[in-house]
Amino acid sequence: MATSSIVFLAVLAGLILLLISIYNKLVSLKNRFQNSFAQIDVQLKRRYDLIPNLVETAKEYIRHERETLEAVIAARNEAAAGLKAVGGDPAMAGAMGKLMGAEGMLASALGRLNVVMEAYPDLKANENMMQLTE
Repeated sequence: MATSSIVFLAVLAGLILLLISIYNKLVSLKNRFQNSFAQIDVQLKRRYDLIPNLVETAKEYIRHERETLEAVIAARNEAAAGLKAVGGDPAMAGAMGKLMGAEGMLASALGRLNVVMEAYPDLKANENMMQLTE
């Protein structure tokens, strides 16, 4: 009887240690997930902060391409709003989907701006524009 109770307690202790280990691993993974998103958040904010400089430089050269500039500005604002919506809880699927959609729109608008840059060699050769697009 004593041997079976010792085996039972050993198995119970093993299960408890396994559960503690699993819990600690899950907490560790959650923290890594949040840290990873924080790093992405920093890079996206940096990207969004550089866009106004790009717009100001481009405005001087391509005034008649107003639609392109407005699309870049609108896409940047929507992406920034999406990032803010995700903010404290990156696990929210709806907000993350909105952020991904806004990022796609921003990439598309910036792609159109690059096409405009190709069409205007003076804009492409401008030192400020070259620095912003590298």
